Amino acid sequence: MKIGFDNDKYVKIQSEKIKERFKLFDKLYLEVGGKLFDDSHAARILPGFKSDVKISMFQELKDDLEIIFCISAGDIEKNKTRGEYGITYDNEIIKLINKSKKMGFSVNSVVITLYKNQVSVDKFIKKLNRNGIKTYIHTFTKGYPTDVDTIVSEEGYGANPYIETTKPLILVNAPGPGSGKLATCLSQIYHENKRGVNAGYAKFETFPVWNLPLKHPVNLAYEAATADLKDVNMIDPFHLEKYGTIAINYNRDVETFPILKSILSKVSNKDIYNSPTDMGVNMVGFCISDEKVVEEASKKEIVRRYYNEMNNYKMGLCDEDTYKKIKMLMNELNIDESYLDVIKPALEKKKKENGLPVIAMKINRKIITGKQTELMTPAGTVVLNAIKYLSKIPDDIYLLSPTVLEPIQKLKKDLGKGDRLDLNEVLTALSICSVTNPLAAKALSNITKLKDSDAHATYIVRGSDKQALKDLKINLTCESEFNEEL
Repeated sequence: MKIGFDNDKYVKIQSEKIKERFKLFDKLYLEVGGKLFDDSHAARILPGFKSDVKISMFQELKDDLEIIFCISAGDIEKNKTRGEYGITYDNEIIKLINKSKKMGFSVNSVVITLYKNQVSVDKFIKKLNRNGIKTYIHTFTKGYPTDVDTIVSEEGYGANPYIETTKPLILVNAPGPGSGKLATCLSQIYHENKRGVNAGYAKFETFPVWNLPLKHPVNLAYEAATADLKDVNMIDPFHLEKYGTIAINYNRDVETFPILKSILSKVSNKDIYNSPTDMGVNMVGFCISDEKVVEEASKKEIVRRYYNEMNNYKMGLCDEDTYKKIKMLMNELNIDESYLDVIKPALEKKKKENGLPVIAMKINRKIITGKQTELMTPAGTVVLNAIKYLSKIPDDIYLLSPTVLEPIQKLKKDLGKGDRLDLNEVLTALSICSVTNPLAAKALSNITKLKDSDAHATYIVRGSDKQALKDLKINLTCESEFNEEL
């Protein structure tokens, strides 16, 4: 993989900027935009960006910080799901807490925002409490968004319970957008200042990148990633007016800035920020080392998002405006649905195989294909073919022993699941065979080299195959066609 981003430089200058902001206050509430762990979107569009870089930075400040997680009561009630992991927001919160604690971070609590006495939310609160996780409930803020006097009063933020914190840096994170992070920060700043604490707010930003052009592929990839939220990048008018400098932000931050500035001014009796861009700490744009590599990676990501939303539309998970918005972004960049190298080969292989489901994968510069067989799903065959190619094992050499496969197939039949092996079962069989077969062991040793490979399926990959390909960090796109056999 070609590198286009200097991760070491990013860690250095982003950390410095956070520490500078930290010094302005006795206590800083830092809203962490995007994912605290495993920022796979950034890693895909900025090759060289390490997906765990955020949490790695904060490890230096571990003794001085604690974490508050937010989740909207409405998202719990709707069982909102993290698409890339296939788990609900409430389960993601528990996963984030456990991961943070395992890394030695202090987790303060979970804030349930916009609470309306939902039964499912009450059950979740009980679950958290029974696992020793402190919870706080925030309801809709009276007066929001227009009546600042009411918002910044005992009827507004004062009606929320004060969250007891002991560290000078408070990270506020959530499983996804719309979880109430900003409102939680502002509520706490109100309470802190009432107690005589000089508390402030800042935002750890990644996208959009303020010092890249409005229509830069990196910023357009952010629009594609948030197409379901109707986010639109725009020039920050407040920043332009104050400094005469063009800076890129997005519509929600720009629209809410006048309200936010009024609230912060009333809470702390001083103005610190002149624009929404001022609030963010974002040094990503200074760390791009190869513009062409980053632009190419961003274009590919936009196409992946297009296929993903086309699939979501087919499954009833989004409306057509979402994928049409991404198609417009593709048109702006003069790219189409076949932009990824794996798409045409997959479709051509399907045609050659008389309509059988196929997956094509690009390994280095080689296209590897796998089709549905009586024995395996396309995911199983393409991964097996790919690691054989990487291991320089001829196609006519069989790695899976019938004595290993037969009991697996028999068990599947007995359970009424047919006898076609999925990718996980293929890899399990290969692992068993590797004990006695050196070629199988050699092939299996190359499995991690599939990371970051592009793959395209001629059908919507679901279930265990989809998860297994994600676990291997393969960038999968799918045609919007169901295959009921898989």
